[in-house]
Amino acid sequence: MATLLLLRHGRTTANADGGLAGRQPVELDDTGRAQATAVGERLHALPLATVVTSPLIRCRQTLELALPQVQPVVEEGLIECGYGAWEGQPLKKLAREPLWPVVQQHPSAVVFPEGESMAAMAARAVAAVRTWDAAVTAEHGPEAVWLACSHGDVIKAIVADALGVHLDLFQRIVADPASVTAIRYTPLRPFLVRLNDTGGDLAGLVPPPRKRRRRATRPTDSDAAVGGGAGAAG
Repeated sequence: MATLLLLRHGRTTANADGGLAGRQPVELDDTGRAQATAVGERLHALPLATVVTSPLIRCRQTLELALPQVQPVVEEGLIECGYGAWEGQPLKKLAREPLWPVVQQHPSAVVFPEGESMAAMAARAVAAVRTWDAAVTAEHGPEAVWLACSHGDVIKAIVADALGVHLDLFQRIVADPASVTAIRYTPLRPFLVRLNDTGGDLAGLVPPPRKRRRRATRPTDSDAAVGGGAGAAG
């Protein structure tokens, strides 16, 4: 199957200020723009078959800086979790809410006030990348590499699914701004190839061309080929 690269957007003004951006139109700050440019240098040599993105501006800005020659496809399934009434609030304030410990320890049970459940976020994000991965593989072959730009919690949920762990464990996973995570889906199981990579060489993520299997030679008619021969015991 193809190789999926999950790219988190660069740092935003909300990240810098300690706020929960959610689906608000927050933009990259100076650090985030520098991160996007730097990750673009790492991605430049990769033959990306397809690039898809969350519709939010911080993801689109990241791709504009990282891959200016690419026209990404917007995928609604990759949008940030709908945090509802929590959006725009300082994380320090939210940490005093009764729901906060549940978000940290039992996220599969969380439904944000006036917002989305974390389980629903995980389900639609996983469905989106698996659908895209199958389509990319069908069109471009199993050696294809494609990229999806999204958000921290979304990427963590996709990684948890790839690892076969419950959503309640996804807070143990880290996806830093402008990091790259690589997953390969196969008919039997996904493989997490790289996680939260913020500076490594990405060229090794391109699978080598598959070698054609050599046609098996026809077995000889001689008994000697299978240990027979005139001197063998009967």
